[in-house]
Amino acid sequence: MLSCFPDASRQNWLDWRWQFKNRVTSIAGLAGISNRPVTEVEKLRKVLGVYPMAVTPYYLSLIHFDDPNDPLALQCIPDLREISLASNCPADPLSEDSFTPAPKLLHRYPDRVLALVTKTCATYCRHCNRKRHWKTHETSSLAGRLKKMVRYVSDSPQVREVILSGGDPLTYDDEKLEMILKAFAAIPHVEVLRIGSRVPVVLPVRITKNLCRILKRCRPLWFNTQFNHPSEITPESARACQMLQEAGIPVSNQSVLLKGINDSPEVMKRLLYGLQKASVRPYYLFHCEPVKGCTHFRTEVQSGLTMMEGLRRHCSGLALPQYVADLPGSAGKAPLLAMSASIKNDLRKHQDFFDFF
Repeated sequence: MLSCFPDASRQNWLDWRWQFKNRVTSIAGLAGISNRPVTEVEKLRKVLGVYPMAVTPYYLSLIHFDDPNDPLALQCIPDLREISLASNCPADPLSEDSFTPAPKLLHRYPDRVLALVTKTCATYCRHCNRKRHWKTHETSSLAGRLKKMVRYVSDSPQVREVILSGGDPLTYDDEKLEMILKAFAAIPHVEVLRIGSRVPVVLPVRITKNLCRILKRCRPLWFNTQFNHPSEITPESARACQMLQEAGIPVSNQSVLLKGINDSPEVMKRLLYGLQKASVRPYYLFHCEPVKGCTHFRTEVQSGLTMMEGLRRHCSGLALPQYVADLPGSAGKAPLLAMSASIKNDLRKHQDFFDFF
């Protein structure tokens, strides 16, 4: 993979700014990396006209391009189905745009807000539920947007938690990220900060000692990331999570159930075991939302329930996420639960146990 980037010295490869600057964003770049003829990937140009592409060299290095169904490639390489199957799906299925009391600030739940501090990601995930924002441009400065967000939160004493998301907040440099964190942390009634970032998965070298020092100063701070497949758990990504943990930052994982990527019980089990081994808590498993451009990733709810029932019998509680569907508006995250025939049978067999209570 280094050979595909002429200036990719070992020092550059370990520099997150170099990785970010050298993201593959074009058809020609993708053809060069994948060793496929330009004519073969040219058909994807229509997709890029609607949903741009950006993939870090690091994440590309994990892909086996000789496998047309590589689970990492499916997450970051454009697919014609993004535009061919999109006609009947909403771009904003959670009605987020109806819950923005300040620009780029979502207030769907009483006690917390979500600050969309950027539209930029290190790698654009093809299953993203906010891919509608990818091609739009910021019309105001970060300082101007942040001022309005902070003013709203300051005037909302019921808000005790601020979640930084986007895009990916860690695409900012340390100074800007610290400015954002300090602005919210200075509000007296804000008790907890949280960051949602896929950087440990797609750009792990972004987790530096200096970044960890900044985050440590802003505790209590929680960090949510998104590993979707066991192949994403590498020595580099595990080290990034460990650095955060050693700074006193709890790291949790929010996977998305994706057809052909992690909807196999065996694949999901390996992912959950790998996360537990890395001390990353499996927090949520989201049922993929009916987002325009993402429908080819969606599974049936029943298949997800069946998979979770099997995992419940093989994995410890520390390795089990909660399977949920994020519902529109203020309805929030609904647990997807089902009492299978085997569970009902177990309860009947042990009815005498419950007679003690």
